[in-house]
Parts: sequence; structure tokens; C-alpha cells
Amino acid sequence: MSFTFEPARTRIVFGRGTSSSVPAEVERLGAARVLLIARHGGDRVAEALGPLLAARFTGATVHTPVEVTDRALAVLREHGADCVVSVGGGSGTGLAKALSVRAGVPQVIVPTTYAGSEVTPVLGETADGLKKTRRDAAVQPDTVVYDVDLTLDLPLDVTVTSAVNALAHAVTARGNENPLIDAIAVKAIDGILHALADDPSTVDARTELLYSAWLAGTCLASVPMGLHHKLAHVLGGSFGMPHAATHTVLLPHTAPADLGGRVHDTAARLGAATSLRELGLAESDLSRAAEIAEHPEALRVLANAWPDAPIS
Repeated sequence: MSFTFEPARTRIVFGRGTSSSVPAEVERLGAARVLLIARHGGDRVAEALGPLLAARFTGATVHTPVEVTDRALAVLREHGADCVVSVGGGSGTGLAKALSVRAGVPQVIVPTTYAGSEVTPVLGETADGLKKTRRDAAVQPDTVVYDVDLTLDLPLDVTVTSAVNALAHAVTARGNENPLIDAIAVKAIDGILHALADDPSTVDARTELLYSAWLAGTCLASVPMGLHHKLAHVLGGSFGMPHAATHTVLLPHTAPADLGGRVHDTAARLGAATSLRELGLAESDLSRAAEIAEHPEALRVLANAWPDAPIS
């Protein structure tokens, strides 16, 4: 056994009603003028920020296109913001990271989905039809505020695909030589599958999904990305595929055999798409996607995931 482990510097605040603590977290970071990145679900935080709120940007979009980041950066500079607060899913988090690393300002993330990227030093950005990912400690958010209450009205379809997206992070890390990361990954996998086994809309299930997504994201911060995540980034950045739904389709075909069938059956039972064809990818695009991915197993996985082939 041989491993290196460096704990992340991100401060975690978890509970119900915790979004009310965002102003205190901003002030703890020495900031006084916030650019709030939020579309849906940001009003509660905007109200709590009060005079700390300098401006609000509602244009975050999936896969963090650089042209959107440029527009948001102009707003940040125009209003003299010295902190970024994001309320929402992975799109808002990605934009907050991109702004933070460009402007050198701290960031507070308030996730309303189970993306998990809020606790990683990873930033994926799209330019000229290609999504490129980098891992940099400067990208890591300063504080993450998990408020279970902000997830209670998350639609079922988004809940399922977002949770399986988190599950993919933990599956990637399971079996890691670092015994702590392996234990965290197992705990996250068990928690997500348990929460999805019955009614994922209850408070208890939402709580379990949210802390399991945090654990899964923590795993992802400590391991390199494998084929699964490479394919998801290729399909998103180059073919416009929805991020979480793509993870949900791919995972049964990239996870170990003991998990692949469970993930597929769980997704199907809860009404999620189980094939790339359902998500709108043309069969003629498979070869091009595999070529971009530059992995010997890419075409096989994509070919199996396109028509919803039996899980083996």
C-alpha cells in the first residue's frame, strides 16, 4: 500500500436552514461585496445577504463556456465584487470557480443538487466545442454551505440523475489504496443507493443524498478521473449532452459488475434515461466521441450505452 493524502481546505457547513449563515461566511472571508450567481432558488440567500449583495448574475450554464465566464467577470468587475456566492447546481459552481481563479476572490457555494464539484479542485471549461479540465488548488471553494431545505423541491428527474452523478464520483474512488478515501467512497455509495431505494423526496432521503454527495465529491477531489468522467466531459463539451443524465447512462457500463446492474435498475425504476440514444446522441457520433476521448475502451462503452445494452 502506498498513497499521498492532502486534506482539502474547504470549510463545510451542513444542516437545515444553514443558508442563513452565508452572510457570516462571507464576512469570515473578509469580503463585503458579493456577486451572487443564482437563477432558481437564490432569493432566500439574496435576502439574507442584504447590503452585502452587490450584483446578481443569472446566466450560468452547463459545461462552463468561457464566453459566459467573460460576461460574468465583467459584471463582477463593474460592481467591485470581492466575493462570489453560488446557489444552485454544478453549472453555478463551475462559473464561481472560473471567476474565483480569474479574479482572485473567495467563493462560497450553496449547492441545491448533488453535483459534488463544490468540494473539488477541478474545473472543466468549454471553448471551441471542447471541454478541458484542470486540477488546481486555487480552484477549490473556500466554504460550502449545505442546506437540506434548499433541496426539498428538487424535481424527481433531476434528483435521480444528480444523485447518480454523485454516485459515479464515489464509484471512481472505491478500492483506492488510501483507506480513508476507500471508506468514504463505500459510505457514499451505500448512502446514495439507500436514499434512492424508496422515496427520495422525504427529508431523511434528501439529507442522506446531500451528505452522501459531499462524501462522493470529497472522494473525487482525491483521485484521478477515469474513463467514465472522460466520456462524460467529451459528450458534454463536444456534443452538448446533459451532464448528470449522461453520467446516469454511462455509469452502469463503467461501474464494476456488482454495481452496474443496481445502478441501471434504480435509474430505470425512477424514470431516468438509460441510453445515450434517449438523450439525443446520434449513433454516427459514437466514433467521433471515442476518438476525442483517446481511450482504447471508449468505443466499446459508448456502443453499449447507446442502445441500452444488457449490463454485463
